[in-house]
Amino acid sequence: MSLKSRQALAIVSACVLVVGVLAAAGITVWRDLSPYEREVLEPILNPRLGLLIMIGLVGAGMAAVMMKSFVQANLAAPALLADELGLIVGTDPSRRLKPTGSPELQRIAESVNLLADQRRSLQEDVELRVREARLSVEEERNRLAALMSELNQSVVVCNLDGRILLYNNRARLQFKALSDAPTAAGGGEIIGLGRSIYMVFERSLIVHALESIQERIRRESSQPVANFVTTTRAGQLLRVQMAPVLSAVEGEAESVVSGFVLMLDNITRNFEAETKRDQMLHTLTEGSRSSLANLRAAAEMLEYPDLDAELKDRFLKVVRDEVQGMSVRLDDTANAFADSLKTRWPLDEMLGADLIAAAQRRVEKKLGLPTKLEDVDPAVWVKVDSFSLLQAISYLASRLSDEFEVREVRFRLTSAGRLVHLDLIWSGQAMSTETVMAWELEPMTFAGESSPLTVRDVIARHDGEIWLQREKTQHRAFFRLLLPSAAPQDQVQASTYLKQDSRPEYYDFDLFKQTEVSRELDDRLLAELAFTVFDTETTGLNPSEGDEIIQIGATRIVNGKLLKSESFDQLVDPLRELPEASTKIHGITPEMLLGQPPMSKVLPAFHAFAEDTVLVAHNAAFDMRFLQLKEESSGIRFAQPVLDTLLLSAVIHPAQESHRLEAICERMGVNIMGRHTAIGDAIVTGEVFLRMIPLLAEMGIRTLGEARRASEKTYYARVKY
Repeated sequence: MSLKSRQALAIVSACVLVVGVLAAAGITVWRDLSPYEREVLEPILNPRLGLLIMIGLVGAGMAAVMMKSFVQANLAAPALLADELGLIVGTDPSRRLKPTGSPELQRIAESVNLLADQRRSLQEDVELRVREARLSVEEERNRLAALMSELNQSVVVCNLDGRILLYNNRARLQFKALSDAPTAAGGGEIIGLGRSIYMVFERSLIVHALESIQERIRRESSQPVANFVTTTRAGQLLRVQMAPVLSAVEGEAESVVSGFVLMLDNITRNFEAETKRDQMLHTLTEGSRSSLANLRAAAEMLEYPDLDAELKDRFLKVVRDEVQGMSVRLDDTANAFADSLKTRWPLDEMLGADLIAAAQRRVEKKLGLPTKLEDVDPAVWVKVDSFSLLQAISYLASRLSDEFEVREVRFRLTSAGRLVHLDLIWSGQAMSTETVMAWELEPMTFAGESSPLTVRDVIARHDGEIWLQREKTQHRAFFRLLLPSAAPQDQVQASTYLKQDSRPEYYDFDLFKQTEVSRELDDRLLAELAFTVFDTETTGLNPSEGDEIIQIGATRIVNGKLLKSESFDQLVDPLRELPEASTKIHGITPEMLLGQPPMSKVLPAFHAFAEDTVLVAHNAAFDMRFLQLKEESSGIRFAQPVLDTLLLSAVIHPAQESHRLEAICERMGVNIMGRHTAIGDAIVTGEVFLRMIPLLAEMGIRTLGEARRASEKTYYARVKY
């Protein structure tokens, strides 16, 4: 029974008791009177019966007021005190009780505050000792996370259930490129902590590779890895190398496979290039075969001595045409094959200013030659083999210093359309063209380093040019190197990560300890489940009367952590007018919705993002009604369980008057960010939900089924939309 029901019952009971006592006393006194006394009193009392009833009602009212005050002091005040105490124990140890109510309750509140101070002091001491003990482990873990996030190769680590427990930024961007969802959700529906890798790869393919690895481990192979090539749903071709994650088991002499590492390369373009070369070679061989047959036949006919002049001219023409055709095919093949050879050498894209800075450090360190910058365009990107190019620059600087006594070199980098000019500038005497050519063709040897390559080889490797140019007015000269430019690399959008986060959390090693996935969801502990916390902004408050969703925001909770970097944030074109009154609430204008995808495209992406998770929302009945009304037209049904933080708040704090999101945040010490934006409300709801889980556990509500059943018993569960 709720607190309000108990309060009402106590007040009504007090009134009934007072009225009953007065009535019983009157009846008892009347029956104790003699007949004569009754005859005397009856004419006196009958006219005053209403006054007697009024006195009884006044007495009942006074009893009700007194009982309400008593209930407030002895029921409501202790209940509020219990709620506040629960917040101190479960969510906010720094919170303190306000001494209110009776003197006894005030003394209890003061004693609780004193105990809370002592508890907080002990907790801080324990936390300090734990931090000191785990410092080295955390440093190693952070080093690994930083290393993984910066790798150029896509890396994904999974447990044996195929659940992703680590991935780096390169993998995130690659899976985004494989996604066919709207941009805001691109890749988020197929890669994320706790998601299944089988959304990308066939289960049988992974199982086969694992069996192959385990067989290699049994044979004590030095490299127990498996390689395979597969296609994705988007038609991309991936080359995958799988390596095992070995874990020691107590009592076992050998380590066991507890997961696997996938290293991915998108080889679609390479495959297309190889296919093109195969087709080119096939065209060359097949075309040459027929031409050679024609040449052979013409040559045999020309051997006849009595061949007339007309036939001889005809066969000679066949020979000329076939030879010319073969020559053209050979030239085309040679040109195409030469281009493919150039592309085979790995060239890296880098910022031109970084290349110049590296050249300055190398020249000054290796040669002791001072350097300066003349003019370096900070926006220029180059595509180079930086190691061999820096060798060539250092070699030229070394020859200038040794043979022409140059005491300083300067660098200049400018853009020239699809090419980049890199100039090595010096002042001093002029040199001949023959000297320059000799330097270009000699193997590079300088400062204790030697290379079989020449400067000409390095420039050819870049498909570039080099020449000497003089500036007569300034009495100086420079080597100009023409290098291929590169498009500026895309920078990761700041909105991808939440502010104040130095790096998104793309790893969760605790997922190795995940329980069996076959357990029923209702029997699973809340702390074990994966959740999608979401919120919507709409054109209005009446989904059944035509209002539509204009924004969906969502984030994920995996293994008890809010993954703010794995989010879904998409505006939606409602295909109807947006009322001005709703814009005042959420700030979304009609102009912001122009060009946005309609719900028919956004809903499948959000469904994929939320797959295999429990949905969480504040006042979830409202948001779910919008989604349910789209089931018939879209064929998409959100069948997973749903938890509502509004209902859970009523379970945890039944004595509180308000269960609005702002009020819950204030009680639980959650900072409100981005209120009335879908993604902002989703993140705040996620923070609140995480703080509710330990409070529910203290009430004996630990599993999903228990949380759902407790929510259904609250008053707010009756609200319909």
